[in-house]
Amino acid sequence: MRLQNKNIILGITGGIAAYKSAYLCRYLIKEGANVKVVMTPNATEFITPVTMATLSRNTVLIDFFKHDDGAWNSHVDLGLWADLMLIAPATASSMGKMAHAIADNLLITTYLSCKAPVMLAPSMDLDMFKHPSTQKNIETLKAYGNIIIEPTSGELASGLDGKGRMEEPETIVENVIAFFNQKKKLCGKQFLITAGPTYEKIDPVRFIGNFSSGKMGFAIADRLAEQGAKVFLVTGPTPIKTNHTSVERIDVLSADQMYEQCISIFPEVDAAIMAAAVADYKPQHSTNVKIKRKEAGDLQISLVPNKDIAASLGAVKRPSQILVGFALETNDELDNAQKKLLSKNLDWIVLNSLNDEGAGFGVDTNKITIVDNNNNIQYFELKTKQEVASDIVEKLIRTLK
Repeated sequence: MRLQNKNIILGITGGIAAYKSAYLCRYLIKEGANVKVVMTPNATEFITPVTMATLSRNTVLIDFFKHDDGAWNSHVDLGLWADLMLIAPATASSMGKMAHAIADNLLITTYLSCKAPVMLAPSMDLDMFKHPSTQKNIETLKAYGNIIIEPTSGELASGLDGKGRMEEPETIVENVIAFFNQKKKLCGKQFLITAGPTYEKIDPVRFIGNFSSGKMGFAIADRLAEQGAKVFLVTGPTPIKTNHTSVERIDVLSADQMYEQCISIFPEVDAAIMAAAVADYKPQHSTNVKIKRKEAGDLQISLVPNKDIAASLGAVKRPSQILVGFALETNDELDNAQKKLLSKNLDWIVLNSLNDEGAGFGVDTNKITIVDNNNNIQYFELKTKQEVASDIVEKLIRTLK
């Protein structure tokens, strides 16, 4: 789904091409978009709000006020929610109002307060389209930064033949997809991300592990996918779900399993980010039957080191590849992180400390410091893990360039 989790306002104005908006909405939903429909009152004469509500899976908005309870539909909230506003069909009347800020209906006020980019698919008779005032309004809207999907030529509702037909829904959707893709900075790139804990088996019901939730690694994977990348997410046990079809999730249990997957995938990627909290040790011996307390007495478990995944990747890293590590520390944080950076042949390392409130395992926030192999140090404030992921991905984009 090429529009996964994109929020799109579909504006429908009063033209005969409004029937095409039903197909357009359906295709947007099929590509993974979240769609909210705003209609002008005249548009409801051409296609019913019930149809569009059913297809969009959201209430259709038409009026400023909800007459049953006195509340109002906030055009401001709509404008903040959207990643894109798409008006199809866009009539000559509505484009004139948009060009001159005549805010007499909910669709126009939403347009005027929308923070997101706006795309318009004009639809009208050929003489209306050619009229100098219409062309001037279109040029004004282009100057404002709006994207115009040019109408096509063909038989019109009037029976005349000429330019003015709204572009077909399938083509409009391809225009929307192309718009989002051009903003993406990592198209054609592939990344390996590790996330979550590893569980090292003692017996069938017990293990050695840690408190990692996997939230940080999953957030990074999401941000990379949003930038157009193909992501291989190798994750230990976690209930978190992936959100993007371009994230290939590979579930593992132990450090050995994670090692095997990473060694296999790493040669194919442009960069790897080791966000998993891999257990440093595993039991030297494990059993396939549950250890009984009475039989074991004072149980002693001998531990042996797990393979160091980051160091193993650092040993085979090509000059063109980027390798990023994570360091969760409790003391001498910066010194320990710099030692890991050098010993594992990392390009940079993301440091966080359990001494910082709001950082560490299981929480939705993190506070990081990034240290690179030129000893450049960047300090960041406490942020949500999604925001931290954005900071990491932005640095990765700059590093790749």
